[in-house]
Amino acid sequence: MRDFKGKVAVVTGGASGIGRSLVKELLQAGAKVVIGDVEQSALDRVLEEFAGMGDLQGQVTDVSNAGSLHALADKVYEAHGACHLLFNNAGVAAPSANVWETTPNDWTWVHGVNVLGVIHGIQAFVPRMLAAGEEGHIINTSSGDGGISPLPYQSVYASSKAAVSCISECLAAQLESEGTSLGASVFYPSGGLLDTGIWTTDRNRPQDLAREQPYAPVPTIQDFKVAAQAAGMELEFQDLDELARYCLDGIREKRFVIMIDVQDAETTLHQRAERIGRAALPIDLAEIPQL
Repeated sequence: MRDFKGKVAVVTGGASGIGRSLVKELLQAGAKVVIGDVEQSALDRVLEEFAGMGDLQGQVTDVSNAGSLHALADKVYEAHGACHLLFNNAGVAAPSANVWETTPNDWTWVHGVNVLGVIHGIQAFVPRMLAAGEEGHIINTSSGDGGISPLPYQSVYASSKAAVSCISECLAAQLESEGTSLGASVFYPSGGLLDTGIWTTDRNRPQDLAREQPYAPVPTIQDFKVAAQAAGMELEFQDLDELARYCLDGIREKRFVIMIDVQDAETTLHQRAERIGRAALPIDLAEIPQL
């Protein structure tokens, strides 16, 4: 799919961060966009901000709830009668911790959004997309943290993103082997540090999944900026709009892996494979000073 003009795109987690930039770039490319986001205030802001850019709608959506994704699909098909581009983008993160210091609710919340959210999106939309027989594409947002190599102190988040990568690979293979008109990609946000809402996802954590025990304050992106400045370091941030444009180009070029500087991932995976071949721990502890 090279031309998005008039195509219908659905973006979960589309009211902020990378999702917001995807919505912006899709509208500029002429797509009709429907946002699903759990945060009403953020959804209202982005709908107002982009109101003059094209055909844009939104609905409060909790991707961890299958019924909520099916309700979003109902809205999309009632309004447009089609979905051509599905971005399973919503994501959250838990605090850094050793595995034995994580809590059941950390796993339930993060995997409910990051993993089941992708599954629910696929199950709500893909059968209808297949039935329509039109060209379409599913893009699942993963992360190099887990999808390529896990940061060991981010076991909850990294394992969820490793699962998204595996699901995406299986989905793409199945869609191709069955001769469908759909394709799938895994999207690795990349290119530098990302100033997104993932740093403050606790704002949307349900009370019934609150952490069972206190944890140390989670550093914000501003904390990193201040620390870097004090150390005389310059942090490199990736422009989110540019990242979104890169993602859309990846769809046009039919890339399964959409990742800036993907050759760096190749190097990392070769090194991990070599360690696995020696039956060794794939993670190089020398490169993980935080442990």
